[in-house]
Parts: sequence; structure tokens; C-alpha cells
Amino acid sequence: MKEKIKKMLEDALPLVDFDSDFLFSELDSLGVTTILMMLSDEFNIKLEATDATPKNLKTLDSIVAMVEKKIEGKSV
Repeated sequence: MKEKIKKMLEDALPLVDFDSDFLFSELDSLGVTTILMMLSDEFNIKLEATDATPKNLKTLDSIVAMVEKKIEGKSV
């Protein structure tokens, strides 16, 4: 899942270094919105502005963890 998310986000935001340990600091509001919208659509989960925290968007791993947590918490 990590590679799928990385590829998808790199295609949408080519100027962002998704290998950075300080990913959140590289993102502007449009970048954050793009990430939340793409992940919501791709994985059929609900991501909101409250999910756009420095902790959730610090690294690619933290983004993947946020998505996995949302998928697990989703009612089937």
C-alpha cells in the first residue's frame, strides 16, 4: 500500500519530496487538500480537515498509517 500511495501522490504533487522526514513542512494548503481528497477517493474513506495534522502528514509512513486506520475503522 505504501508504494501505491507514494506513486499516486508523487504523480499529483511532483515537487514534494515524499521521502522527507518533515513532509508536512513541505506542504501548502493546496497540497494537504490534494492529499486528503485523493486518498479519500482512492480508498473510499472519509478524510476531513481534522485529519490534516502535522502528526498524520509528517512522513509517508504516517500517511499510510492514517489511511490504514481509517480503512479498519470503516463500517463494512
